[in-house]
Amino acid sequence: MKLSTQERDAALEELKIFGRDPTNADPIFTKQGLETLAKYAFESTSESTSRGALRILCNALLLKAETRQLFIDLGYEPKACEKLKNGTVEDEFLLSRLIFLTTYGTNVDLPKLIEQHHLAESIIQNLKRHAEQASTPKSGKAKVDPMVEMALGETLKLIFNVTRFATNHISSFDDAIPPIATILCSYELPKTSKTPLDPPFSLLINALMNLNLGSEAAKPTVYPANPDTPDSLVNRLLDLLDISMKVYSDDGLEQSVTPLVCVLQAVYQNAPAAAGPAPATSKGSNTFPDSPVRRVMRTRLLPTEEDRKQVLGKAETLPSRLLRNWSNPLAPEFRKSVAHLYFDISSRDPHQFVNNVGYGYASGFLFDNKIPVPPEAMKGDGTGEGSSINRPINPITGQFLDEESYPEIPPMTKEEKEREAERLFVLFERVKKSGVISVENPIEKAVQEGRFEELPDSDSESD
Repeated sequence: MKLSTQERDAALEELKIFGRDPTNADPIFTKQGLETLAKYAFESTSESTSRGALRILCNALLLKAETRQLFIDLGYEPKACEKLKNGTVEDEFLLSRLIFLTTYGTNVDLPKLIEQHHLAESIIQNLKRHAEQASTPKSGKAKVDPMVEMALGETLKLIFNVTRFATNHISSFDDAIPPIATILCSYELPKTSKTPLDPPFSLLINALMNLNLGSEAAKPTVYPANPDTPDSLVNRLLDLLDISMKVYSDDGLEQSVTPLVCVLQAVYQNAPAAAGPAPATSKGSNTFPDSPVRRVMRTRLLPTEEDRKQVLGKAETLPSRLLRNWSNPLAPEFRKSVAHLYFDISSRDPHQFVNNVGYGYASGFLFDNKIPVPPEAMKGDGTGEGSSINRPINPITGQFLDEESYPEIPPMTKEEKEREAERLFVLFERVKKSGVISVENPIEKAVQEGRFEELPDSDSESD
């Protein structure tokens, strides 16, 4: 009995409903059931029949992990890549999801799909179409078709997984960077959301994480001639970071904001040097030559004069919010990413690093990475590269010395001074004996050099 297209589509629709619960739909999840569905999905001349079968296949691969390898064993993934070239939004949504699911727990040959079946080209073409739609001015309050957003989401998840697992073929996706950047800059920033890095922003940022932002294809959009404009990628990323630091904490920072910080670090590291002669810089700053994008990042991320009117991390600015989470025990990956970003901004120079964030923040990072601290870093003679501030600072706290205040306490009596000296002497002796660090007792040294004199008890307090 041969079914008409309408009858076949109706049967597939009913089968889709049954397939939502694997309990009573075992035949769908068998090799034979998958093969039957795959034939309709990739060999039918009817688009409606093909899409109906694809929906059931996607549900099957989502609900039962073992079906993913069965699908690969049937050898239909090349046909899925070929069909992805069609360029229709619904096919993009279904096929991107199908291929994405096969990247988990299977032996899918992603390099082969990229080299022989044009997977990268199809993904890039779909992203370019989304970029064109996103950047086209919309009349009134016209909303984006939900299917368009869903298709974009599946494409972004697919490119993230493919570049994650096929690391030797990342260069095949260089041309995906401009459309991703265009889309990211075209979407309106979330103003009131408690989760500003929900899709599509999280998916766009994740997609950039694995890509080579230093490629030639990336330069026009990632590193424009004038990155100071609000719609430049670096400013868009920094705006998202600013918004996110006001609403996320702990798990939100760890899961959602860490990828954003990693992308900003990649943008900084890969920025091309500015044209013309390089400006005079301090030691270590040649690690990252001056460039417009790097200047924007330093301006927005380094502590400002307002930040330094108090101990760093106390203000409500973006740099202070980042520094406050520097030691957050509930967000270890986030704090590590932020520290590495600031070390890069400091040209990986320990002196600059201490000047930029204060030794209190810098010390843990430098110790963990076995980076020695040069003596000049503790002089507090400025605020580091990229800043016009030139006032003396407290090298520990990062605060301007002339902004520091001290509690008003009465001067110590002679007896109090003697007791404090004895206490310090004992503490230094204990530290020496522990062997944890090599330290010289300053009181003992003062006695040896004749700079310490024990006064007789008959001396008056006024002495």
